[in-house]
Amino acid sequence: MIIDNTLLTQHIVIRNAYRHDLPALEWNGEFQKFRVIYQDVYQSSLRGEAVMWIAEHKSRGIIGQLFVQLVSTRKELANGLERAYIYGFRIQPAYRGRGIGSQMLEVAESDLWERGFRFISLNVSRENEDARQLYERNGYIVVAAEPGKWSYIDDLGMRQEVFEPAWRMEKKISR
Repeated sequence: MIIDNTLLTQHIVIRNAYRHDLPALEWNGEFQKFRVIYQDVYQSSLRGEAVMWIAEHKSRGIIGQLFVQLVSTRKELANGLERAYIYGFRIQPAYRGRGIGSQMLEVAESDLWERGFRFISLNVSRENEDARQLYERNGYIVVAAEPGKWSYIDDLGMRQEVFEPAWRMEKKISR
């Protein structure tokens, strides 16, 4: 399918997520396993500890997501004052390479600047070269290796262990 970039971007809105958006983040079941995570992030956003951004195409629905953690026990990632952490960032494959990811980063960075944050960190899988290049084009630099060990409770209530070695990247945001 060929999509005209100009027409595409004219029909995309980047906005905060609402509760009714959560099922669409599962992308027709592909990410159903993250249902509990999405609910937890949404609850964190209501407490002011996180922000959920989505890219919505007016006729095709949600095509991208980006979560920001404002507060973390790992202060080098998000300390609630000047440092925030981006995660859960994805664009549906048919829409990648069209500037939507860069637009989402720009919106999130602008919002964080307004909130007083000056540094953003994120982790990117060592195997995801395309994503790393996206971040580098947007001013992020690799600052450390991350073991990439984490776990989550899936939609069936089972704990899932993940091992995904990553690079931690950071950016100092400014106006």
